[in-house]
Amino acid sequence: METVYSALKPTGKLTIGNYLGAIKNMTAMTDEYNCIYTVADLHSITVTIEPSALRENTLDMFSMLVALGLTPDKCLLFLQSRVPMHSELAWILDCFTMFGEARRMTQFKDKSLKAPENVNVGLFAYPVLMAADILLYGAKYVPIGKDQQQHLELARTIADRFNNRYSPTFVVPEGVYPKVGAKIGSLIDPTAKMGKTDENADGTVFMLDDKDTIMRKFKRAVTDSGSEIVFSPDKPGISNLMTIYSAFTGKTTDEVASEFSDGNYARFKLAVGETVASFLLKAQEEYRRIRSDKAYIAELLSSSADKAAHIAYKTLAKAKRKVGFVV
Repeated sequence: METVYSALKPTGKLTIGNYLGAIKNMTAMTDEYNCIYTVADLHSITVTIEPSALRENTLDMFSMLVALGLTPDKCLLFLQSRVPMHSELAWILDCFTMFGEARRMTQFKDKSLKAPENVNVGLFAYPVLMAADILLYGAKYVPIGKDQQQHLELARTIADRFNNRYSPTFVVPEGVYPKVGAKIGSLIDPTAKMGKTDENADGTVFMLDDKDTIMRKFKRAVTDSGSEIVFSPDKPGISNLMTIYSAFTGKTTDEVASEFSDGNYARFKLAVGETVASFLLKAQEEYRRIRSDKAYIAELLSSSADKAAHIAYKTLAKAKRKVGFVV
């Protein structure tokens, strides 16, 4: 089977946006592909984060991903920082990345503007580490959101440059973009992405929110003028809720529009909230079971890192030999 690679940063609590935009698709791919997934804690320290929060977020995310179906029998899920080959290959790839290419990354520009007091080299080199993450495992496909497309293109450029200079070493990856739920908007500003670290938590539904909180957030969700429930760029609020409902129920947006053709916004928002809450209740029960079993988590972290390191070392050793290092 072809290999798929993807990673999520534990910089905040997981949201339904993370689930619908990435995790749901990642889980579905385990049936057809050799899936390798990472909790990307190395990437998390490009921004200021408390050590205790990072550790807690990392273990929470790892446990939730397992609870959502990324189990050892279906895929390889591990912590990035436990596999040192990621950092070592990143340095080699830094030397095959042009400064202008890295400087053009829009996420670097955006994050530099948001936190001008912390424009660190790690933030600048972040896309190269991402390239190393992907290329270490010979990934053919990378399920990503549109916001990471530019980074994937850089990874492809680096892989091509290395392969052309020496000989075929890295698989050149291709992006896979989910058709439904690729971008979930904030409930209070549907034109903005639902984020893990938004200042106003009312716009974000977290995977561990209780039912009362979920229902309150959906009841307050921003809608649009008029009363027609239709998927349209002119109705970002309703379209966002339709996307969420569609992704959780499997119904098309046309079917959703037909179901709520009476135009009752209150009834529609209530239905979306109930659907989301019902799904999350089951996920939370499994999450709590896994998260409370410290011995099981410790065993998973250790065994998964060993498996990942075994794969990653083969690629790293090949790259080191190609550039002339004594291996």
